[in-house]
Amino acid sequence: MTAYLHERFPGLEENLPHLPLGDGPTPVRPLPGLVDGPAPVWLKDDGAYGSGGWGGNKIRKLEWLIPEVRRGGRSTILSVGGLGTNWGLATALYGREHGLRTVLALVDQPVDDHVRAQLERLRASGAKLYFTRTKGRTIAAVPWLVARHFSNGRPPYLLGAGGSSPVGVLGYVEAALEIAAQVREGKLPEPSHIVTAVGSGGTTAGLLLGLRLAGLRTRVVGVVVNDTLRLDETTLTRLARRTAKLLERRGAGPLRFEPGEGDLLVVRDWLGKAYGHATPEGERARERAAERENLLLEPVYTAKAAAALQAMNRQGRFGEGPVLFLQTNGPR
Repeated sequence: MTAYLHERFPGLEENLPHLPLGDGPTPVRPLPGLVDGPAPVWLKDDGAYGSGGWGGNKIRKLEWLIPEVRRGGRSTILSVGGLGTNWGLATALYGREHGLRTVLALVDQPVDDHVRAQLERLRASGAKLYFTRTKGRTIAAVPWLVARHFSNGRPPYLLGAGGSSPVGVLGYVEAALEIAAQVREGKLPEPSHIVTAVGSGGTTAGLLLGLRLAGLRTRVVGVVVNDTLRLDETTLTRLARRTAKLLERRGAGPLRFEPGEGDLLVVRDWLGKAYGHATPEGERARERAAERENLLLEPVYTAKAAAALQAMNRQGRFGEGPVLFLQTNGPR
């Protein structure tokens, strides 16, 4: 499957290779069971992306990151995440399929049945795990981890939480171009807004850039679910700009990326106690999505984003819409 980015910018293919890992485009459909206000709600189900039961936004990022790692002659990825990291597990599984080793530094988060099961999956994935416990200890451990995991004279490829580097962000530039194609094909009305959880920022930054490149007027609403990183409009817009510069350097030519006022809104009212903790509003949204739409959300990311969407719609903040909910939950 040819990437939309390569179709739009033919000069990119050699300098920014793409490795298809999932089956796109992911489905879109109305969600009448989640409508609490004047705007109709639609779903883009990126949980259906990927193979082997693992999909979601992590896979879209890895489609660009794995070729980039191999292009640089590296054989190991070093990254970080919480104890129940979907990002770390996806990196380990898909990296292993393509000859890459994965090293993960894991930060504490509340432990429930899902996190315990995820830790068992991580141990079975072949990833080398280091339990660094806190953000500060993780940062301090990185130089030691890099030195310890040189391979063939080369250091590991270092990736922050969630793979939200400019290369990783390309996954959701690509997804935005996919949304634009679905709008052109009549499968989806042009959304006034798209709502997604913000865990490390790459999905939101990619949507912001990709929607503007596609010529859509859709605004991005990011629901912050992580209190360990700086995730505000300025930071996410800067990440989108860095990705635009990467595209220019690799062969896309000059890009006119000038996000307007209101193109990105970041809301922080739905985090709850801290990263990894469920909220009552999120749990209600999760139960409602399952009962009314057979839609499986999880408590840390997507349930909080769905709760925010419903409340903002009640407040009329999306106008007449329609609003698109991006389901990024990977494990199925």
